[in-house]
Amino acid sequence: MSGLIELERVWKKFRYGEGHGRLRDAIPALVRRALRRPDPDAGLHRGEFWALQDLSFTVRPGQALGLIGPNGAGKSTALKLLCGIMRPTAGRCTVRGRVGALIEVAAGFHPDLTGRENIYLQGTIMGMPRREITGKFDEIVDFSGLAPFLETPVKRYSSGMHARLGFAIAAHLEPEVLLIDEVLAVGDAAFQEKAFGRITELVQQDIPVVVVSHQLDAITTLCTRALLLDQGQVALAGTPQECITAYLHGVTAAHGPGSGDSPVRILGIHLGRAAVESGQRLGVELTGVTDGGPAADRLSVRVRVRLAQTGETVFETGTTQLGLALPGAGEFALQLELQMNVARGIYLVESAVWDRLHGRQLLRGPSSYVEVRGGPPFEGLVQMHPRARLLSGSSTAGHVP
Repeated sequence: MSGLIELERVWKKFRYGEGHGRLRDAIPALVRRALRRPDPDAGLHRGEFWALQDLSFTVRPGQALGLIGPNGAGKSTALKLLCGIMRPTAGRCTVRGRVGALIEVAAGFHPDLTGRENIYLQGTIMGMPRREITGKFDEIVDFSGLAPFLETPVKRYSSGMHARLGFAIAAHLEPEVLLIDEVLAVGDAAFQEKAFGRITELVQQDIPVVVVSHQLDAITTLCTRALLLDQGQVALAGTPQECITAYLHGVTAAHGPGSGDSPVRILGIHLGRAAVESGQRLGVELTGVTDGGPAADRLSVRVRVRLAQTGETVFETGTTQLGLALPGAGEFALQLELQMNVARGIYLVESAVWDRLHGRQLLRGPSSYVEVRGGPPFEGLVQMHPRARLLSGSSTAGHVP
């Protein structure tokens, strides 16, 4: 049986702070809820809100759908409906096939049981027969890297060890449907690389996959298409790059100063390519205009590169730092090359007009994004592309390669 994931006009309603401390309050509430028709046209009652509104999508074998959007957009709610953890207020959820759910991967652990015992417990919770768990036991332990701690109660594990063991179990179930929710950052950097590789293998097994992640580079790598959700509704459906572009531009548009009045304005930004390998050069061109007034002399144009997932600035420069002077009046173009010595990910390239006299940003200009791919794995923000060799013997003393 081939897997299938389908949501058809799904609505999901929640209440703010719902609770009934007394039996005489709880019973009428339960009766009202049982008799209430699940009709989205009936609207919201006091204290209720829509987490999902008229959401529809279908994912067939060989397809991977990415769900992106800000916190509270409804991404995890959609996955919980697909897992059967929740029921929709209205609409229909269809999941056909054995489900592999990489969601809160350590949630089923019993703190007083050992790692070995929890492998069997967690595997059973996920629907794996005992013989299948036994057959995969060594593979799970080897993947987790926790063999020395198998007989230790998991209450003594660190949070990273919990996540590694939970992921190793979940990732070795052989699913017909795969649901992934924010588990791509488990453990240390080395384990994250291994986890991402395992998920990539699962996605390539010709099964339907739904991925929820704020790691936008993972969405572009794993998914064939995407949905951008906002307040429970589909803001855009398209390719991962189309949805990520809309998401990032929407996020940045909500921050920083507006267009305002400025003697220097940035009209456009153009990147030489949409994706580069780590270490490659990226061409950036800004076009703008200056009115030549006296205030323009104290202004400069800046370019800032941010990691999209966190908003952290990884690099910033400008015409002043580069020893360039803006023209006295008229149109101008600023062309520069950036060597993208950074880790794999999605980066936002922003432009701005800077007031040197007051030391502040006067105007936010247009922005665009670039995907950085490949490169050897490392930790930190900057890719230094090391060249190394290992020598043996006494001759290595004092030797610098």
